[in-house]
Amino acid sequence: SLYVSEYFSQSAQKLSFYSWYGNAKLFHFHVPEDTVLLRWLLQASRGKGPECTNMEITVHFRYGAPPVINPLGTRFPANATVRPSYNISITLSSAVQNTTFVNVTTPAAGDWFIAAHLPEAAGRIEVKGFSTPCPYMFQADMFVLRLTDMPVLEPGVAMSQTIVSPAKPLHVKVFVPKHAAGMSFELRSCLTSEQKPCAVRVVLGSITLPQSFQRIISCVGNVNCSLALDSPPWEKWLQIMVESLGPANANVSVQMLVSFTACRPGSTSSFFNFSSLNQSQTGPRPGSAGAAGSSTLSTGEASHNVSSQRSFCVQNQPVVREDLDVVSVRYRLLNGPSVPVNSLSPTLLLLNLNTGVDSGGSLVVNLLLNKTSVSLTNATVVACVSAASPVLSLNATRNCSTAFFQGYPLSVSTSSAEAMLIVLYPQTDVWFLSLQLICPKGQGECNAAEAKVTVFAYLTPCFNDCGPYGQCSLLRRHGYLYAGCSCKAGWGGWSCTDDTKAQSVGVQNLATLLLTLSNLMFLPAIAVAVYRYYLVEASVYTYTMFFSTFYHACDQPGVAVMCIMDYDTLQYCDFLGSVVSIWVTILCMSRVKKILKYVLFVLGTLLIAMSLQLDRRGVWNMMGPCLFALVIMIGAWVYHGVKRRRCYPSSWKRWVFYLLPGITLAFIAISVYAFMETNENYYYTHSIWHVLVACSVAFLLPPRDKHKKPWAWSQKLTCRYQICQNDREELYAVT
Repeated sequence: SLYVSEYFSQSAQKLSFYSWYGNAKLFHFHVPEDTVLLRWLLQASRGKGPECTNMEITVHFRYGAPPVINPLGTRFPANATVRPSYNISITLSSAVQNTTFVNVTTPAAGDWFIAAHLPEAAGRIEVKGFSTPCPYMFQADMFVLRLTDMPVLEPGVAMSQTIVSPAKPLHVKVFVPKHAAGMSFELRSCLTSEQKPCAVRVVLGSITLPQSFQRIISCVGNVNCSLALDSPPWEKWLQIMVESLGPANANVSVQMLVSFTACRPGSTSSFFNFSSLNQSQTGPRPGSAGAAGSSTLSTGEASHNVSSQRSFCVQNQPVVREDLDVVSVRYRLLNGPSVPVNSLSPTLLLLNLNTGVDSGGSLVVNLLLNKTSVSLTNATVVACVSAASPVLSLNATRNCSTAFFQGYPLSVSTSSAEAMLIVLYPQTDVWFLSLQLICPKGQGECNAAEAKVTVFAYLTPCFNDCGPYGQCSLLRRHGYLYAGCSCKAGWGGWSCTDDTKAQSVGVQNLATLLLTLSNLMFLPAIAVAVYRYYLVEASVYTYTMFFSTFYHACDQPGVAVMCIMDYDTLQYCDFLGSVVSIWVTILCMSRVKKILKYVLFVLGTLLIAMSLQLDRRGVWNMMGPCLFALVIMIGAWVYHGVKRRRCYPSSWKRWVFYLLPGITLAFIAISVYAFMETNENYYYTHSIWHVLVACSVAFLLPPRDKHKKPWAWSQKLTCRYQICQNDREELYAVT
């Protein structure tokens, strides 16, 4: 045998603390056919700074689709099927780097996915630039060992092979044709090189994670071993591995035989029957008088249908796949949404998810029984959703499983007429929906009965669009697209349906009121600025108060939301107003000449607008203008102090009652903003920030110029008679 080794690598990714699925870093690999050994090389590393601590990295594996994970222990939506992912933990303690190997023998060919993440996020809101997070990096590489000349086992033809040693097992493969109802494997004449009975172990199928359904039989002696499989995977290569359990130097010769049982499918119409396609578009909806139908058939019709249905093992219903958008597909039945279901043979619907880009969403199957179509009140329609091959025999005792896949069962009856199934991240394959009518007293009771079941099947990026408290986000890893829900207002879970930590409507309204009404504390600062003739500054404060109020009204995670314009525009205007308010306040305190002050106002505002466009959340976008304005203010104060030969400002009352309280409030506000805000306390800590900043501005604004009189509203009004006074001095009056 000729083995070929191949190596696949992807670039390292920076890991994140987990709060939703978007924090997990995904790696997508494709395992080629005839692979007998797969080895993952997992490399994890961290930075060397003092902020880096011991960390545990969780790595999940899955075949066919991204792993479904639940690190936070939240609830999944009702009717969703969840199978725990296979995962390992990698610990970064004293070592800066950790290397781990994971081996998989006889892996299934196709797509494999790896997802890695850090533990649960702490929920603290960190200001970009104030702290340096520790970088944790993760990289996954894949080594495969592939057999280039794997022998092909033909159905019905016995094949003789030799196992050289236990260290080199025998690998063969057989192609499973479409409509194969069963497969029989038989091992004959197993002898050693000394013509003695041998001991071997036969493994049928490949490993798939998180669940593997390999079939293993042990053959000891000269007795023939056989294994029968129901519903093997259609149109796929099935690997068979035979390994010797005898001495190391003993050759073993075996003879293998594989045979298949065919299933003859029946179909109610053809895909090219355009009349049925038009009828499905314009025909009556289920539940109407024309679609109700009757379960009681005439004697001639019943006998004809029974004889025709018994000659088929399954009744195919033509299904059209309609691609709507990215990870969005709708399946439409040509004969209408309602399909007939009987007890003689299952009704089969094919749901194609084999394009390679469909595994990043959720497959939803909804069944609705037309009660008027079933005369037997105790009859039940049993359904099974499976991948790779359909379940061809449904009854009350048998579970919903095929040869190498555990399906998802469904059932509807007159007492429970509706059933729903949600398959999260369905694996890349051809999926099947099998339906059959079951009677508790035996199939003879409902031979002539028929039920009408309305089937709605579709693929959606996020189930129910993540609900009212979630946002469906389309994620990308290289060319692969998948979707995830980002929850808000305390809601959690895969589809944001877990209300364990959810905020009540009252709390949401309180948060909105606090974050919006706290901006009204700018009114005293605006009044002080207007009273002291700082009209430009008052205009800036008014702008900030307006956009901060409506930005936080639009930024709320719950139901108490009001957006007067685009969210991004509101956010930009809020950030711009906040920084410009600090800029003009400090420049106003510097008491420079008016012409220079207004030039700095305009120039600084333009530069701040540019920097916010580059990086809106960078700390230096706020700290840079503040520090530069402080340098100008300190320089101006030093100049005034040297010129007057005394401390500036000279009044101790100005320092005690205005400057020191204003500076104290400003420092407390910065501390709350930078170090105390979390996701849970944001609505009141950020409201405190609003109040403290607005109050500090009112304290820090300097007094008006001495030559300016205070506002005298009675003298400003000109809509009445006035007594004018001539103040000119008559310097050269002649008397």
